[in-house]
Amino acid sequence: MKYSFLMVVLAAAIAVGTGCEQMETSHKPNANTESKSSKESITDEEPLLLLDDSEEELVQPTGPVADNSRCFVCHINYTYEDIAVTHARANMGCAHCHGECDEHIADESWASGGNGTAPDIMYTRPKINPFCMGCHPKDKINTEQHKPLFADTTEKKVCTDCHGKHRLENRKCKWK
Repeated sequence: MKYSFLMVVLAAAIAVGTGCEQMETSHKPNANTESKSSKESITDEEPLLLLDDSEEELVQPTGPVADNSRCFVCHINYTYEDIAVTHARANMGCAHCHGECDEHIADESWASGGNGTAPDIMYTRPKINPFCMGCHPKDKINTEQHKPLFADTTEKKVCTDCHGKHRLENRKCKWK
């Protein structure tokens, strides 16, 4: 029974990963038609197609994108999560912050209600800001906007309080 659940999760991850593909040539303007701009115009009357840009310019990665597929087999909820997507576009995958996690990935005991193996690296609240600021130092961020991070209060804010939904509210298993 535990393997049935894993197969369903794996099948869902594969289905999401393969998605819908169209031929590249299916949405290119005809060479015989003249265009006032290099982009096709999108009107309110026409439905958007998958290959259309939205009204706002989409931010495209300028280099390689991190492959988090090993993690998304189980953690599919992070496929579109802000922190995961933003860092992946900068070629910084889950493993950059959490380690390769080979034992965590190989341990299927959580599916049967057992104790799973924790990821190689996890951060308690006091360790989140120092880790994030290793790549995002104070002199490189908008300090006015980030005043709560640097406030000397008892309930100190951490980066993940505002950026993304990266913390699991309810963990389903207790790690070994």
